[in-house]
Amino acid sequence: MNTVNVVECHFEQHASQILTIFNDAILHSTALYEYEERSLQDLERWFKSKTMHQFPVIGVEDEQGVLMGFASYGSFRQFPANLYTVEHSVYVHQAYRGKGLAKELIKALTQKAKQQGMHTMIGAIDASNVASIALHNKLGFTHAGTLSEVGFKFGRWLDLAFYQIILNEQH
Repeated sequence: MNTVNVVECHFEQHASQILTIFNDAILHSTALYEYEERSLQDLERWFKSKTMHQFPVIGVEDEQGVLMGFASYGSFRQFPANLYTVEHSVYVHQAYRGKGLAKELIKALTQKAKQQGMHTMIGAIDASNVASIALHNKLGFTHAGTLSEVGFKFGRWLDLAFYQIILNEQH
C-alpha cells in the first residue's frame, strides 16, 4: 500500500463511495445488523445528522482519491448522562481489507473524540468478527460485555460484543 490520506468526508464528494461500502457490508457481512441496502437519500440524512451533531466522518483515500474506507461516531445513548460517550463504526472496502486502514481510521477517530471532549468510545462488534476484536484489543479497547443472540442474519443468531476505551481521564 502506498500513500494513504486521512480526510474529512463530505456528502458531495464521498457519498457514492460510502454508499458502496455500506451496502457491501449490509449484503455480505455482519458488520451491520441490517437487511436492506441504503439509498442515496438515506445517506444524505445520515450526513446531515452527523453535521448537525458535530460528529466526524473520516475517510482514507489512496493517492488517486479513491475512498478505501471510512469511520464515524455518534451518540451511544440519547440520555443527558451519556453526553460524553460515543459509539464508533468503521468500514473498509472489501478490496482494501487487511492493509491496516481500520487501524488508521480508529486512531483518527479517537483523536477527534478527544479533541471534542469525549470521555469514552464504544465499539459494538459482531462477536464472530475476530479481526475487528483483535484490532480493538491492540488499540487499547477492553471487552465490556457480550449480548447473546441479539441479532439474526444469514440464518443464524448473532452475539454482539462491546469494547470500550476511556479517552479522557477527567471531565
